[in-house]
Amino acid sequence: MRMKPVNSNNTNDLDIFKSMQSQEHEQVMFCQDRDTGLKAIIAIHNTVLGPALGGTRMWNYNTDTEALTDVLRLSRGMTYKSALAGLNLGGGKAVIIGDSKTQKTEALLRRFGRFINNLNGKYITAEDVAMTSADMSVIRMETPHVCGLPVNQGGSGDPSPVTAYGVFVSMKAAAKSRWGSESLSHKRILVQGLGHVGAALVEAPQYFLYLGVYVNEVETEPATTIPELSDKPRLLFLTTPVS
Repeated sequence: MRMKPVNSNNTNDLDIFKSMQSQEHEQVMFCQDRDTGLKAIIAIHNTVLGPALGGTRMWNYNTDTEALTDVLRLSRGMTYKSALAGLNLGGGKAVIIGDSKTQKTEALLRRFGRFINNLNGKYITAEDVAMTSADMSVIRMETPHVCGLPVNQGGSGDPSPVTAYGVFVSMKAAAKSRWGSESLSHKRILVQGLGHVGAALVEAPQYFLYLGVYVNEVETEPATTIPELSDKPRLLFLTTPVS
């Protein structure tokens, strides 16, 4: 009997093994579960220094190819981040394909956790886009290979403030390279998106005591998302439609 070809949702325009080889990935794991609706990809780039560490993001990708391209790129970046930080860890990343606002359930996260557990510690997950430390707690119910748990559970909690500080330091380094001084005084700064990191960045007064900050929020009205920001005189909200 001749089997019918499977609809690959455009993944045929990306040679998976060629992409893995060109970026030197060790392993890519495709995960699906009909009962929970889970569709996820776990990419392990390098484990020479230790287990692959990298967060999980949930995003409503247009195609499976887009999701695969993203997770390969992100996991490779994590290898370099771990090495630069002097950690005995490698680089990995995971993406869950779907709308976090409507499709993220406890059952889905727990099923995802079981897939992680099947890797026997080769991949350690954490919080990324559209995920929270509370979500990590749910995943932790199925696997010990999780970091970024809530503080009351012995974890480090929300990483966004630390990430925002990293963005701030990077901005100062860029200013020093461009203008010879790391001072951001009298500079106009555009923050695109008020997600976890963007919000932490503009909420902190020690970061933006400068001439002006322009905030570009692409999904919702900022005053609705973060009411306490609406009365800050240095913030000018610019909204753009979602494409």
